Amino acid sequence: MPAMIRLNVDMKSSPMTIGQVADHFGLPAHVLRHWESMGLLSPVRVAGGRRRYTRDDLFRVASIVIAKQAGLPLPDIRTFLAAGDPAARKDVLRHNHRALQAKMAALRSALDLLEAGMNCSHEDITTCPNYRAHLAGAAPEGPGFVGDR
Repeated sequence: MPAMIRLNVDMKSSPMTIGQVADHFGLPAHVLRHWESMGLLSPVRVAGGRRRYTRDDLFRVASIVIAKQAGLPLPDIRTFLAAGDPAARKDVLRHNHRALQAKMAALRSALDLLEAGMNCSHEDITTCPNYRAHLAGAAPEGPGFVGDR
């Protein structure tokens, strides 16, 4: 899925089958079954026990997909979606917000490192003064890092 996702939850007027929902979101059907077994989804059952997904279910699937992309574990997603108490929901979201901010900082640092490497024309990148300066600024302090001391 693209980095910036907009999940289309528009649907025809009749409920969708598990296969249609899976295709709609680009997911294998077994993922939807797993999410149901984890208590994240509860589609209506019709004759023969077949699942039927409503528009509300599509919003729920979209929420799960985006939360998974953000790195939330399924138990936290379940708590977030099931929380009737806004305070409980906010607690789960705050915890994951901090974790996602830390991941984003690490990814920004990694991206900066790649860009510093792309801007280096030295044969041995580890001898490039600009690359070294970037590493010295990005590396954690303390024992184990050998910088220009």
